[in-house]
Amino acid sequence: MILTRPSLHELDKQARWLALLMLAIGLHLFEASLPSLGPWFKPGLANLVTLLTLLWMGPKAAVLLAITRVIVGAFFIGTLFTPTFVMSMAGAISAATVMIIAWRYQPAVSLIGISLLAAVAHMLAQFITVETLFIQQSALYYALPPLLLLSTISGWLNGALAMYIAARLP
Repeated sequence: MILTRPSLHELDKQARWLALLMLAIGLHLFEASLPSLGPWFKPGLANLVTLLTLLWMGPKAAVLLAITRVIVGAFFIGTLFTPTFVMSMAGAISAATVMIIAWRYQPAVSLIGISLLAAVAHMLAQFITVETLFIQQSALYYALPPLLLLSTISGWLNGALAMYIAARLP
């Protein structure tokens, strides 16, 4: 079997993806250290990196980044394979999926719109996961409206930040 070396273009692409992954993991760890505004609510800064990865590198790279970020971040935080990990993974996968669908099938939607949709999907996925697997109390959904409000605010801010970054970086 003959092994071929990757091209410089391919190595550059991998290096960029790894740099984005390290940034996403760092933001994931930073968010974990912040005080929470409510159960299961964080600002979603790591999802900002997923959105930028989707924009710059495509859907496959974005999903891989979201999944890897949650696994590595949970390893460092010490929550790997705990309920927190399951909730985080459900939120990250749903947010990345919604980002891809909106980006691919609704090209008129801005990065702010995509980020808003992803933030809402992330929060809904976490609530559904908690209610289905852990708590099984429908009263849990009374906490959903204020947390969705916080999610839309952070989604808008992350989308605006993504637009700012995307306009300034090649």
